[in-house]
Amino acid sequence: MADERSSNGGATKGAGTGDDGYQQLRRLAALGYQVRATLTAADRFLAQDNDTDRDTAVWLVSAGLALSEEIALDIDGFAKTFKAKPGEPAQGQAVHKLRMCAHQLQASVRAADHFLDQDSSEDREHGSWLVASALALSDKLAGETEDLASALKRGAPQDPAPTTAGSADAAAR
Repeated sequence: MADERSSNGGATKGAGTGDDGYQQLRRLAALGYQVRATLTAADRFLAQDNDTDRDTAVWLVSAGLALSEEIALDIDGFAKTFKAKPGEPAQGQAVHKLRMCAHQLQASVRAADHFLDQDSSEDREHGSWLVASALALSDKLAGETEDLASALKRGAPQDPAPTTAGSADAAAR
């Protein structure tokens, strides 16, 4: 059966297996890296101390929001059609983690966009912190998406390495 494409170009049927799954995940990883680049630029413009640069940062965050919404939607579609290979449940768990990260990214970029549009300096400061949080999430999402794509291509089980936060939690126990 041929892929049916959603309006934003993501595969809605036939994704998640073989080369289709690999290609879809590579595209999603590329979008993750685009969000990371956009948020990196926004973060740097926010560090400047003038209204023009702040306005540029707000526009960049808005662009990052549109990309993060596309990623979350496409990863949801991918997850619905993904079928882990028998004996490799870690791949299904990895897809679930990608969905969670994509939605966390979308929420943090959305919140940053909201706070940066406010007039109070306290709200804008919160927005700056949210941009930094979203930047870390976009990096994590892009990397883990690329790792899963590589695992699908190799046909190897995917057991993503623990994140920094997960390592700190484990060390604290």
